[in-house]
Amino acid sequence: MQDDMSISFFGAVGGFLWWLIQNIFGAFYNLGYAITHPELWLDWLTWAGTTEDKQSVMRFVYYGGSVEFFFVVFTIFLVLTAIGMYFRGFMWSIVRGLEGMANTLGRFFAWAGLLMVVQQIIIVFMQRVFARPDMSFGLGIALDKDISWYAEELKFYNALVVCFCVTYTFVQGGHVRVDLIYAGISHRAKRVVDMVGSLIFMMPVAVLTWMYGWYFLWRHLIVPKPSASDALERLVMKARAMRWNVETIGFSPNGFNGYFLFKILLVTFAGLVFLHAVAFFYRSFLEFIEGEEAEGKYIDKDTLGEGEEAYEGAH
Repeated sequence: MQDDMSISFFGAVGGFLWWLIQNIFGAFYNLGYAITHPELWLDWLTWAGTTEDKQSVMRFVYYGGSVEFFFVVFTIFLVLTAIGMYFRGFMWSIVRGLEGMANTLGRFFAWAGLLMVVQQIIIVFMQRVFARPDMSFGLGIALDKDISWYAEELKFYNALVVCFCVTYTFVQGGHVRVDLIYAGISHRAKRVVDMVGSLIFMMPVAVLTWMYGWYFLWRHLIVPKPSASDALERLVMKARAMRWNVETIGFSPNGFNGYFLFKILLVTFAGLVFLHAVAFFYRSFLEFIEGEEAEGKYIDKDTLGEGEEAYEGAH
């Protein structure tokens, strides 16, 4: 009985390893095929309503949340990691590029916070001072909406800040930490904790959020609604009845009706977090290898100016 259980266990482990190896090597073929046959999954970008366009939408939906896509991303990560371990300058360039992207996006979309405050002030004045039920913005073709539409739109500005500033805040060291052992351990032990955290927590959570958000997004853009359990062949068959059905229903009759944008931001958020998990893993690995002198190397943190160092990180 015990021997049978041992055989079953090792058989399961062997089957998993074989499945893993097959998918990793298959990722090279899948990536090459996707690059050389873009018309199969990108024709919908030049939408003409043909059967081919509808099938390309369904292929795009399927592969965006598929095992194949996951292993393409995973294999690219493995290849870049292998190259970076041999050429540290290459790995540093990836870190600088990804952190630079995080900083650029964060610094730009942080202005949405100011826009949110300004719009809220205008709403208060229009309601309480001028007693207007609507507002109109624009030159030529104006955006004329009810006050409640602009009031609910404030959530969108907040979502922009959360989505595009999350990795920027991480680079700047602005996220709240619960430190139980981290501060008291050595430099190399800290880097090990950071590497494990990025691989065990950041990446899996980002992948799960992407998988949920991807189908959550497309179920509110097209009908028939796709499902994560649908095989590619079934989705292609559904393409015959496929049509765009972008959700534009607000919480109130005259409220903000662009809630599908939040679903796009959810997928974008997951993608950015995953990319920064890669950057954080690479930075932690390089700081582990190169020692304490590499801590904070190339990092671009905001500064309040000379003489204001004591207040940095508290704003």
